[in-house]
Amino acid sequence: MSAFTLPPRPSRRGRLAIGIVVTLVVVAAFWSININWGRLGSLPAEILRYLWLMFSAPDWTKLPEALLQTWRSVEMAWVGTVLGLVVALPLSFLSARGFSPTPVRWGLRVLFGMIRAVPEIIIAIVILSVTGLTPLTGALALTVNSIGTLGKWGYESIEGVDPGPIEAVRAAGGSGIDVIRWGVWPSVTPEFISFWLYRFEINVRASAVLGLIGVGGIGDMLTSYTQYRLWPVVGVLLIVVVVVTMSIDAVSGAIRRRITEGATVRELDR
Repeated sequence: MSAFTLPPRPSRRGRLAIGIVVTLVVVAAFWSININWGRLGSLPAEILRYLWLMFSAPDWTKLPEALLQTWRSVEMAWVGTVLGLVVALPLSFLSARGFSPTPVRWGLRVLFGMIRAVPEIIIAIVILSVTGLTPLTGALALTVNSIGTLGKWGYESIEGVDPGPIEAVRAAGGSGIDVIRWGVWPSVTPEFISFWLYRFEINVRASAVLGLIGVGGIGDMLTSYTQYRLWPVVGVLLIVVVVVTMSIDAVSGAIRRRITEGATVRELDR
C-alpha cells in the first residue's frame, strides 16, 4: 500500500499581512480626513428634512422643461455611445492577440487604461476649452470614456473566441478581413451588442453628472435650482431622472438578456 503525502498546509501569514495593511490604510484614511464626527448624529434628521422639502409638494409646473432637458441628456448619451463604439470597434481588434504587432497591441491597451482612469467630468472640462459649454462637449467626453471601456471589453471578447473557426478560415486561404468576418464576428456579436447597450446605460447616468458643469441637460437644471434652494423643483427633477434612468435600464437590460440568453421557451398547457 503506497503512502500518500499530504500537501503542505497553506500559510496564513500572507493573508494576515494583507489584512493588517488594509486595516492600517482604512484607519489612516479616516484619520487624515477632516470629518466633523459630532455632526453625524444630526445627519439622519437633515436628510429627512430635505426629503420633505423636495417631495412633500413637488412643483409639477417644471415637468415639461425637466422632460425636455432629460431628453437632451439621453441624446448626449446616445451620441457619445455611438461615436465611442465606432472608434472602439476597430481598436478592439488591433489590441487583441493575433491581429496586430505586440507594440501596437500593448500601446492601445495602455491607452484604454489611461482613458478609464480619468472621469468623464474631467475629460469634459478639458474639452470645453475648445468646444465651449455645449451638449457637444458632454457627448465628446462620453465618447472618449466609452472608447476606453468598449475597447477593453472588445479585445477581451475577441481573445475569448473559439480558435476553431479562425483556424478554419485561415486554412481555407482567407484574408485578415475574412477571419474577422467569418471567424470572429459571428461569435462576438452578441457580447458586443450587450456591451454597447450597457455602455449606453452608463452614459445616460453620466450625462446627468456632466450637466453639473453647464454642458446642458437635466444636470444643468439640477445645479441651477439647487443653488437657488428651490427644493420643490429639485424634487420633480430627481423624480424625472430616477424614472427615466430606471426605464432605460429596464429596457436595455431586457434586450441584453434576450441577446445573450435567447428567447425563453414556454410550455403551453394543453
